Amino acid sequence: MAQLRVFIVDVFAEEKYAGNQLAVVTGGAALSSAAMQRIARETNFSETTFIVSDQPRDGGYDVRIFTPAAEIPFAGHPTLGTAGVLRNELLGQRPDAVTLNLGVGQVPVTFARDADGRETVWMRAPKVELGPVHTPEQVAEIIGLAVGDLDSSLPVQDASIGITFTMIPVATLAAMQRARFDRGAYDRQSDARHAQFLFSSQTYSPVNQLNARMFAEPFGVPEDPATGSANACLGAYLLRHQHVAGDRLDIRVEQGYEIGRPSLLFVRAERNPTGVDVFVGGHVVPTFRGQLV
Repeated sequence: MAQLRVFIVDVFAEEKYAGNQLAVVTGGAALSSAAMQRIARETNFSETTFIVSDQPRDGGYDVRIFTPAAEIPFAGHPTLGTAGVLRNELLGQRPDAVTLNLGVGQVPVTFARDADGRETVWMRAPKVELGPVHTPEQVAEIIGLAVGDLDSSLPVQDASIGITFTMIPVATLAAMQRARFDRGAYDRQSDARHAQFLFSSQTYSPVNQLNARMFAEPFGVPEDPATGSANACLGAYLLRHQHVAGDRLDIRVEQGYEIGRPSLLFVRAERNPTGVDVFVGGHVVPTFRGQLV
């Protein structure tokens, strides 16, 4: 195999070695799907991306996303991290926007500066579809909690953005800390078989609005430190259920604290005549550049 360049970045990280790790491999056009899957399994991050096109096609760069177990059509932190690598490491100039051609279609990514001068990477999420509502009893056992640990003011509901998450509102931070994925209970619940996304309005940091956790052990991700796609679903879900007053949502979501990879995601959502527009943002921190052999 020819030498391939690899970049490792921490996405949704406030500092190096926090957030969600991502490996971005260039030269994907020279690799078969099986080779990409082997590299993703060897890397063993929640996702690894492969930049297939050296030049834009239809205004965007072809990118494929793999978990250690399978290729997926979309995920949030791979989208932001790959766009950051393209802009800051690979392109001759640093454009204000980069478009990725993913399995779900074209996803535009933009770059902005925070008030403190840090670069924030934003993606406009694909359309979120809200799905079936589950009873608390159907999911509580799966996440190792009692029904009384859930927040009864919001429903337990599936939401999809190319991959599907079950949105699970939890009443307290203490319950969030106790939550554990129970594979046996998951296997018994045939109608709740999705990644489990837990969130609570009680947080570790007073400047954040929500704390979140995501379990997807059957899909090769025991617990994700930061999940852009699930947080995009969360933005649409919260607006749908009138969690905030008005037609706009602008929140900070902390994730990964329980597994020692503290992350921060910015979520913005706004109603439109046909649904909800959702944007997810965060910081991308480079940690490694090298060759993959």
